[in-house]
Amino acid sequence: MSVNKVDIVYFQCDNGWYGVDCSMPSVISSIKEWPSWLRPARIHIADDTHANEKMINLNAVVAKKRPLVYVYDLPPEFNSLLLEGRHYKLECVNRIYDDNNITVWTDQLYGAQIALYESLLASPHRTLNGEEADFFFVPVLDSCIITRADDAPHLSMQEHMGLRSSLTLEYYKNAYTHIVEQYPYWSHSSGRDHIWSFSWDEGACYAPKEIWNSMMLVHWGNTNTKHNHSTTAYWADNWDKISSDRRGIHPCFDPDKDLVLPAWKVPDAYVLTSKLWARSHEKRKTLFYFNGNLGPAYPHGRPEDTYSMGIRQKLAEEFGSSPNKDGKLGKQHAKDVIVTPERSEDYHMDLASSVFCGVFPGDGWSGRMEDSILQGCIPVVIQDGIFLPYENVLNYDSFAVRIPEAEIPNLIKTLRGFNDTEIEFKLANVQKIWQRFLYRDSVLLEAERQKTAIGHVDDWAVEFLKLTEDDAFATLIQSFILSGFQDVEL
Repeated sequence: MSVNKVDIVYFQCDNGWYGVDCSMPSVISSIKEWPSWLRPARIHIADDTHANEKMINLNAVVAKKRPLVYVYDLPPEFNSLLLEGRHYKLECVNRIYDDNNITVWTDQLYGAQIALYESLLASPHRTLNGEEADFFFVPVLDSCIITRADDAPHLSMQEHMGLRSSLTLEYYKNAYTHIVEQYPYWSHSSGRDHIWSFSWDEGACYAPKEIWNSMMLVHWGNTNTKHNHSTTAYWADNWDKISSDRRGIHPCFDPDKDLVLPAWKVPDAYVLTSKLWARSHEKRKTLFYFNGNLGPAYPHGRPEDTYSMGIRQKLAEEFGSSPNKDGKLGKQHAKDVIVTPERSEDYHMDLASSVFCGVFPGDGWSGRMEDSILQGCIPVVIQDGIFLPYENVLNYDSFAVRIPEAEIPNLIKTLRGFNDTEIEFKLANVQKIWQRFLYRDSVLLEAERQKTAIGHVDDWAVEFLKLTEDDAFATLIQSFILSGFQDVEL
């Protein structure tokens, strides 16, 4: 029996530093080396100040950048060990590095969880003093848990009936137990000021009952007002069989306290330089566009009838523009309507050449909202009772269209009913908010790391530096404020 050698690299903070990102200084560290978010603010002294006078009586109050967020430094089994032990290097991360230490971005949709975590760690809103914090972030990386669950013996899936959803719930319950036992902050508000991130397909449907008072950051905003059961077609992620003794009877999403975040999308210099998001109505010749898996009626389609809650299948039955297995097109197929499972040679340009683009679920959420917005296309949302990114914060009526699932046969008739003025209005508003669906802050943090470490500046860094509007992370901070901290205008 031969065994392949595996090189294991152990990371250790430099002397004088600790914490998951090695950014927390000890007493032996130099203040000059502290990260910018931690350094004391400088006080400008006017030139006419009597320089020779001792300024021992000079008092100054430096306002901190509220809201302040305390990031728990959890044991490594909740984050760093999961990252270190992932079975495939592209899983659950938004980037890797090549042999020259050059950043290689991944198309991992779940990479938003890492982007958010790193932005919080480096944010001026972060505080190391839990007593002054307005919010508390608990960094459990469920995207890394689930991708390892099927073939990692130490995770003991047998105890969970083979359900990754059940295993994930237990991980969050263990994190809750840890912070309650080791920190005093949970009891201050019974967890209402705590924030948890759930990145997987059905989001906080897996949340243990003990943490439901908290704010959930998810990609799947199912309020369960219509779809009050697990919606995934993948049995291992189904949560219907989880006991209410563990899960409770909470919905998957509560718009009064929770937020849906955008999915991660690869930083693409071509898309930004081409300004696809800014293409005019006149250049958008396709009325409606959707490209994706359409279910069992099509070659290579998902075999489950329950995939996408049947929404994509109903759409294709009415408007399919590619032949199904029987060689048939949709009953109402039209020349300016594209509904196809055949991958485009230039997906971004196809979106940017369309007026309306479909946003439908897959096994839970999909990244179609971001695809649509980032290419300047008006999103057409069909998923009853399920919120999209920042939908309880932004005015979706101004830039999107919602169609009830029961009205799918009338979809194209409805879209043709919009006049040019209404379309121009929505397109203009998409152009105003598209940067809120980008994780620019995370990208620029990486650009700075790469420039500092190896003196290299990529095209994507140059293009992202040109963006100035609020991004996904800034919108998240503003949402914290809107949740009751103070007023802000979006």
